[in-house]
Amino acid sequence: IIMLTIAFSNLFGSGGAPLFSIKRGMSDDRAANTIMNTSFTMVCTFAVVFTALCMIFAKPLLILFGASENALKYALPYLLIYLIGTLPSMISTGMNPFINAQGYSTTGMLSVAIGAVANLVLDPLFIFGFNFGIKGAAIATVIAQILSALYVLHFLRKKAELKVRLMTLSEFGENTRYAKDIISLGTSGCVMQLTNSLVSICCNNVLSVTGGDLYISVMTIVSSIRQMVETPIYAIVRFISCFKLQLWRQKAGRVRKSIFTMGLLVLLYTAVMWSVIILAPHALIAIFSSDATLMDDAVKALNIYFAAFIFMDLQYVGQTTFKSLNKKKRAIFFSLLRKVFIVVPLTYILPYSFGMGTDGVFMAEPVSNVIGGSICFVTMLSTVLPELRRMKQ
Repeated sequence: IIMLTIAFSNLFGSGGAPLFSIKRGMSDDRAANTIMNTSFTMVCTFAVVFTALCMIFAKPLLILFGASENALKYALPYLLIYLIGTLPSMISTGMNPFINAQGYSTTGMLSVAIGAVANLVLDPLFIFGFNFGIKGAAIATVIAQILSALYVLHFLRKKAELKVRLMTLSEFGENTRYAKDIISLGTSGCVMQLTNSLVSICCNNVLSVTGGDLYISVMTIVSSIRQMVETPIYAIVRFISCFKLQLWRQKAGRVRKSIFTMGLLVLLYTAVMWSVIILAPHALIAIFSSDATLMDDAVKALNIYFAAFIFMDLQYVGQTTFKSLNKKKRAIFFSLLRKVFIVVPLTYILPYSFGMGTDGVFMAEPVSNVIGGSICFVTMLSTVLPELRRMKQ
């Protein structure tokens, strides 16, 4: 559910920010402001509708997503409180790109840091200090999200050159073309996040049958470690992506060099982190849990899950190249290929048809890395590089 909110925040925020930057570059501040206000209105509208639907169908959704009866007594109260923070969460995530797009990258970073630090401080206070338990964790998260959103709104309303506001219904009707452009540009990133959510749902469902709640906890830890490892990779590919967008159709030779640079940086970083995961899995897992029973199962799962992580570099380089050169259909296709057409079927086939049980769920990831990553990278080499050579000539 958290992945879904991030997905739609990216749809409206990451879809609108590039259009906003283009209009500002053309000195059309009025159009830029309209685009930002359109994104803001879409973020707020979706957040309210999404919150209402999730609150109404909270229990069925949790069961669908793999929660057992034992887990529901923790998940349901957490979710109902967490959903109160959906609107501020989507505002802080969705509108942050507009802060960065105006050149205030430090402010954009602070908006994220405020929420993260507040959550770290408030979690132990509400969980242990006030003895609220799991509800305390949810309350701390909601307060942190509100603080982050207030900071973002204060900046965009008071300090930024272009001020954000909600649009009236008539204004929004007049600017539906911008809404369509925002959705079109943001769809790629949104689909990638939605497929992550789909994979999590499938994994949880299979693990709940083959391993129970313990293995759902193991998958949560493994996914969290992956998120920690991947975040710097996203930073690298986003930087190179912006660089290539500036050079595309201007200097084809330098675009080729930037692809090589991105591949080399991602490879070096992944090699280091892969070594840490393989050589010191206990240290990483200990960040999340000190449970001795869980530790043994988590180490085994982590080793299986990251067995072919190096092949993910091929997926990052290929997919980022397609996305940054505005080949959105190919970017979406290869995201769907690896996760929907490879990972999801393997999540069911390996545990049941091959009798691998819980190991099969974690094995689906490295198999998809090898197959999906290789196909994506080879396709990129065989289509983009010849095009760059023609452009150079």
